[in-house]
This record gives sequence, C-alpha cells and structure tokens, in this order.
Amino acid sequence: MKYDFTSIMERRGLDALAIDGIGTKPGCPQAPRDGFDPIPMWVADMNFPTAPVIPEAIIKRASHPAYGYFSPSDEYYGSIIRWHQERNGVAGLSREHIGYENGVLGGVVSAVNCLCSRGDRILVHAPTYIGFTNSLQENGYQLVLSRLVPDENGVFRMDYEDMEAKLREQNIHAAILCSPHNPTGRVWERQELERAMELFRKYDVYVISDEIWSDLLLDGHKHVPTQMISEDARMRTVAVYAPSKTFNLAGLVGSYHIIYSKWLRDRVAREASLSHYNDMNVLSMHALIAAYSPEGQEWVDELCGVLSANAAFACDFIRDRLDGVSVARPEGTYMIFPDCREWCEAHHKTIREVVKACWDVGAAVHDGSIFHGPMNLRINLASPLSRIQEAFARMERYVFRD
Repeated sequence: MKYDFTSIMERRGLDALAIDGIGTKPGCPQAPRDGFDPIPMWVADMNFPTAPVIPEAIIKRASHPAYGYFSPSDEYYGSIIRWHQERNGVAGLSREHIGYENGVLGGVVSAVNCLCSRGDRILVHAPTYIGFTNSLQENGYQLVLSRLVPDENGVFRMDYEDMEAKLREQNIHAAILCSPHNPTGRVWERQELERAMELFRKYDVYVISDEIWSDLLLDGHKHVPTQMISEDARMRTVAVYAPSKTFNLAGLVGSYHIIYSKWLRDRVAREASLSHYNDMNVLSMHALIAAYSPEGQEWVDELCGVLSANAAFACDFIRDRLDGVSVARPEGTYMIFPDCREWCEAHHKTIREVVKACWDVGAAVHDGSIFHGPMNLRINLASPLSRIQEAFARMERYVFRD
C-alpha cells in the first residue's frame, strides 16, 4: 500500500472536535473512565492523514504572503468537471452549472428556501442525518419522514408506497435525497433512483440530493448521480457535493452545488448570496484542486479498500460475537448503523444506557436515536483497523455482556 492508513495519528490539542470535544463540549461524548483512552467513532471525520498532495498544495499557496480577494480559477472548475467525468461518467457538466457553497447544509437550506415557504413540509428518509433535521427545522420547515425498510437480507430499501402516499396527501414540494445514504451506508441502485425520481416527477417535487459521500464506495459499489437518471431528474435536482468527507477537509470549509436548470440555478445562487458570507476560502480552493488530481484519485481508491476491510471486520464481529445486535453491511460511507433492539429488550436496557456504557470505556460512538434510529448506534469506522478492533473488543467485554 502506497499511503499510510495504519499509523495512529495524534490529534489531541490540534483543534479536532472528534477528540478535544470529548468530555468538554455540549453534544459530544462524555470522557471515558480512568484507564481508557478515547477512540473517536462519532463525528463524521476520519482519523487518517489526508492525501499528501493536499497539504503540499496548501503549503505552496500559503508560502506566498498575500491572501486578499480572489476569484475562483479556471483550474478549480476544471478539476470538478474532470472529477465527475472520470469518477461517475458525468457528461455535459460545464462551469456555469457549478456554484460555491460554504457547506452542504447551507446549500440544502438555500435550495429549500427557493422552492418552499416557511412551514412547508419536506420529505426526508428515516433514518436521517441529524444535520437535515436541525437545519430544516431551525429554518421553519416540517420534516415528513418516510422510513427505509430492511428487506429479507437486511438491506435498507425505500418504501415507495409510503413515499407516494405522503407526496400525494401532504402537499410536498421538495424532498431531500441522501446518496449514498447517511447513516445506513446504502448506495442506491439505478432502478431505485429511477423509481424515486418518477414519483417526484409525478407529484412535481423538486429534489435536493446530498452526494457528499459519493466518492466513498465500498466493495466495488458504484455511485449513480441523481441528475443522470433522466432529463427530468437533471432539471429538477439540486446536487450538493464537497471534498470534505472524501479527503477529511471539513475544517477548511468548501462545498459546491451542481444545478443544470438556469431558472433554479439563478435563484439558488441569489439566495446563497444574501448573507454576503457564502464565499470561498483561497486555501480550500487549492485543496480541492489538489484533491481532485490523479494523485488524489489514487489515494481515494486505496482509502476505499481500507474502509471496505474495516466495514467487513465490524459487521462480521457484530454478527459472530454480539448476540442481539444486528447490522446491514454498508455499501458506501464509513458509517455503520447497528440495531441493538433485541439486546436491549433482553437485558432491560435503553439505547442511552448502551451509549453511555460505550463512552465509559472509550468507544466514543454516536447515539442513533438522534438520527431517527430509536435503538441504533451510529459508528464511524474511518480509523486504523487496530483502533476499530480495540473499540469492538471493549464493547464486547464491557458493554454487550450477559
């Protein structure tokens, strides 16, 4: 392997919420008991160093001592276009279709504000990313949850009958699609997206497609951009992307949208501009250019192999050694969403008690109930395998015991 995904990277005291937030900030896991070090498995960033080409590019640009106003370069737009062509087979993407966003959630809110009025209902699949819940509710919208349903193999599927009933009966004008899906790790198949987009066409519902996880594909799964499903999908979808999940760049801030409809693009761009704050950072621009380079592609391919192995270990461990806990093997992202209902019922425990027991021994997982998974944990597997193995060994010994 060319890149280092096995060394344990020291992050303490280096502004990492995943570590420095534990036991110190509201909403973060509690500090572990004495004798246990924290293993961060909650916030969605990685405990791997990013692709070496990225800090090289940042250092090179930062060495020039002028950081004044600037405009995004042709190279910035060209990098995005090439990335989507080479990774996902996207054709017809041009500079005019691409717009900057400070963050994916900001892009989601800007798009919803253009399509809906405060108080409107927005269709979202459940389980759902807590960021969707908070950002939509805080901006005055109501979530209508359509629950994903495990099939006979435990694979989460959209419930199209439930989706249609809610679209028909609740006067919905916009839907959020998370592709790949956080927190379940589903990579939607083309036919699944086709059926969903046909429903949205039938009821004239616009779609905001969060595709921030689209580069993190496990075991050979392929991402199908929502806008490639049909010409109608292309024109009714706002797709939001960022290199932040793929390359661990969230602290640099820098996302973007792709919108093919000029009518919709003009309105989203105007909405996003109203704060006079939705502006690119010069270092994040150079980070994206470096990330979307051939060296960045090579690094991502290795990363996906590492994440696939981590997911295989975790899912096999749960199946073989944690009776009463079940999990669907993820197809993308670096998250798993184990269901602890059977274990909790057998041991008369709440999911909150399970989470607390994990935190006590340094397995800093996320409470899945805030993602509308009432008896679930959300676990981040983007760490060296040795750390994942240690965390699961602690959970087996101290948490999921008879």
